[in-house]
Amino acid sequence: MATLVQPEAAAGAGRRWHPDRRPAWRLLLGYLWPHRWTLLGGGLLGFVGGLAALAEPMLAKLVVDSIGRHRPLLGPVALLTALLVGGALLTTAGSYLLGRTAESVVLTARRRLTRQLLRLPVGTMDRLPPGDLLSRVVSDTTLLRSVSASALVQSINAAFLLIASVVLMALLDPVLLAVTVAVLALNGIALVVVVPRIRRAAERSQAAVGGMSSLLERALGAFRTLKASGAEEREIATVGEAAGRAWRRGVEVARWTALMEASAGLAVQLSFVAVLGIGGARVASGALPVSSLVAFLLYLFLLTEPITALVAAASQLQTGLAAVVRMREVNELPTEPARSEALAPCPSRQDAGPASVAFDQVWFRYRHRKDTQWVHRGLTFELPAGGITAVVGPSGAGKSTIFALLERFYEPQSGTVAIDGRDIRDWSLPELRATIGYVEQDAPVLAGTLRDNLCLAAPGAQEDQLAEVLALTRLDGLLARLPERLDTPVGHHGITLSGGERQRIAIARALLRQPRLLLLDEATSQLDAINELALRDVIAQTAGTTTVLVVAHRLSTVTCADRILVVESGRVRASGTHGELASGDDLYRRLAESQLLVSTP
Repeated sequence: MATLVQPEAAAGAGRRWHPDRRPAWRLLLGYLWPHRWTLLGGGLLGFVGGLAALAEPMLAKLVVDSIGRHRPLLGPVALLTALLVGGALLTTAGSYLLGRTAESVVLTARRRLTRQLLRLPVGTMDRLPPGDLLSRVVSDTTLLRSVSASALVQSINAAFLLIASVVLMALLDPVLLAVTVAVLALNGIALVVVVPRIRRAAERSQAAVGGMSSLLERALGAFRTLKASGAEEREIATVGEAAGRAWRRGVEVARWTALMEASAGLAVQLSFVAVLGIGGARVASGALPVSSLVAFLLYLFLLTEPITALVAAASQLQTGLAAVVRMREVNELPTEPARSEALAPCPSRQDAGPASVAFDQVWFRYRHRKDTQWVHRGLTFELPAGGITAVVGPSGAGKSTIFALLERFYEPQSGTVAIDGRDIRDWSLPELRATIGYVEQDAPVLAGTLRDNLCLAAPGAQEDQLAEVLALTRLDGLLARLPERLDTPVGHHGITLSGGERQRIAIARALLRQPRLLLLDEATSQLDAINELALRDVIAQTAGTTTVLVVAHRLSTVTCADRILVVESGRVRASGTHGELASGDDLYRRLAESQLLVSTP
């Protein structure tokens, strides 16, 4: 099974990658250890309930002997009934406690994986299929439930009860016990062969489920595009083929598991036949009382439960160990430092005012891509604090990557990126990102309410602050139309909103953060002309107290910028105002002419 972890992934996280070499069983114990006392309590309750069941054949023997000797039956029958009821109650209580603890184990694992995933560097996440990650968080963690409740605790109880049963059977008749053990030993040899195959089959099955989840996530993520392209049937076939692979892997697990369970059941049945035949002969010869044979057969029936539990536990344990290995691959991925909760819930602008920005001989390329071409080739520029700077150029010139480097989503291979003259690698990530407001190119909106989206980066924002940014971004009209105003759900990915509304929400969210540096990546691409002009006024107003850096293909957005950087092939080829560049740089002039911002000579 291919591992998720790559050594170079540690680069973006600022720490060295060390693979976790612990065996899978130790990883599993790591999940169970915090719950050891409740697991022990549940196991003890089940064990005591099992001991009560062990006494039942002896009491049955006493009842048979009482009948044969014409003694009163009330006492033995009452005691047998009390043991049956008491054992059932204890077993039920233990089973509930184990089930509850198993759910707690799953909860802990899911929280740990979720925390791990959301702290991964952007560069690492770009390499990983989201569907497979979701499968590890949802499906693989679910397998810990059966392992926690059955595969370990109940199997230990089953082993003790099996030993106790064997001891009592030895007291009843050693000859019949030897016959039973001989038959069961043959089954043990079969289990040694089958159990490792279940482990390998389970690993392949879970990997296949993860692959199917990735394909389904891809299809659902581009649902409208699939509909518009008429590609539903092709995607149905693709996901169906992956589901078929997962089915075949699951059937392989089921086949080996069924073989193991059938082998155990057959061994018990053969033991019963052998004991019945040999025991009947011993009763006929007078070597064994009938009551002892009845008790022995009852114990043999009781053996079915612990043997079945042990066989099932072996299968569940192998599946659980495979799941733990897949979870380990996520947990050992290098992560960014945890964000300090000391950051203000609604961070305010620092007294230092707008931030300056400088790139010095920055070379960068995306390591996770097959294309290893350099995105930036010695990129160098300096921006003073305050004002508006626009970055323009052809597609693929590395404009958006400038923002990714400023946010430290990626690390340059060489060169320096600095804010306020200080290398951003010397900033803590929480401090750096609290300084920056970032509006992404696709302006994502999360499922939830309008308030949830606006306050994502400023959870402590007050009503007056919300009202101010809504008015600035011309969202007050949208607010008036919403039935529950700020608390109205906006749908999955903001499906109930227009593209322009989603962009304005993203801008309002960034402004509410009150950043010292505001990064706008194609922030007006879906706005109409009226709202674009209004937003230009907002940006100009914001630039009085914040450094604004804008990436735009629509030059109408940036003609009023204080300075414009023209980027081509990973370098700044020219800089200046719109008028200066229109007359002095061929590339900028061609871009402006294509958008009718300057006349063609």
